[in-house]
Amino acid sequence: MISRNFNHKMAAHCESGTITALLNHGGLQISEPLVFGISSGIFFGYFHKMKAFAFPTFIVRNKPGQMRTNLEKRIGVRFKTYDFKDPFKGQQLLDQLLLKDIPTAAQVDFFYMDYVPSWERVHINVHFLVVTGKADNKYTISDAYFPKMVELDASSLEKGRFAGGNMSPKGFIFHLDKLPAEIDYNKAITKGINKACFYMLSLPIPFIGIKGMRMFARKVVEWPKFARDTEHLSHEIMKINILLEDQGTGGAGFRFIYATFLQQAAELINKPQLKELSGELMKIGDGWREISLFSARIGKNRDLGPEKLKQLSEMISDRADVEERFFKTLSKAIK
Repeated sequence: MISRNFNHKMAAHCESGTITALLNHGGLQISEPLVFGISSGIFFGYFHKMKAFAFPTFIVRNKPGQMRTNLEKRIGVRFKTYDFKDPFKGQQLLDQLLLKDIPTAAQVDFFYMDYVPSWERVHINVHFLVVTGKADNKYTISDAYFPKMVELDASSLEKGRFAGGNMSPKGFIFHLDKLPAEIDYNKAITKGINKACFYMLSLPIPFIGIKGMRMFARKVVEWPKFARDTEHLSHEIMKINILLEDQGTGGAGFRFIYATFLQQAAELINKPQLKELSGELMKIGDGWREISLFSARIGKNRDLGPEKLKQLSEMISDRADVEERFFKTLSKAIK
């Protein structure tokens, strides 16, 4: 059965886009930037030496799943969630939900989504999409990164939902259960911004927020000693561009989508200063985009000597300075 009423839209990010699609389908007209901002999606963390990562890396969004749970706390929406040990039971319940015409979000390993060209597929266990129906042995998929609905074999979806490795999906699915009678956007937006500012400025962990950016700036010059060879180092430096631009961030490590959130929030809660800060964050995002382009260029050209890495370090340090000023101003503006 195919959910004929499901309105597929592309989105900047898979999780915020999936949640927005489910809410819109349920009747709540809310934008993806509002979902992202209210759920405190903007974040930064740098991981230099940890067992979970084979090489130093960074993240620019909150933990997968937190957008959903934070949104539940702040606007009163409810999602019903399920995970499974048995793939058969996982498919059985999904099929039952689809028979009831309930679009259902699933967490998958992106690699097994074979509607994606093979050269673009990578193992990422935290990709989110919406399953809207099933006909014969194929599921109808609404994936926020694609311009139209696609089909996926049942075996491929099962592989994606039950992939192993770090942050294994474990068959996780969720669907909209209840919408609130009304939403206090003033309270929700204020809470979302306050929590984002806390994580960026005040969380007492040396690798999170602005502290994490400064650690990234200091440590990136040490990356050559962790690389097997020049090719490996080149790959990891070019991944900076991928993490900031190509993994559904909406550009510049979510800075552009958060700027849109601030613009929309300014109108919803009548705080004109948020609109001014939106413009400032767009400029900050341009600076992150310069880092993206610089990293891609020196990685591609294998121009990875100490001077280039020092220049990259200084660019990241500059972003930490401007973002510290920005989030301090934002914190004062929302109080």
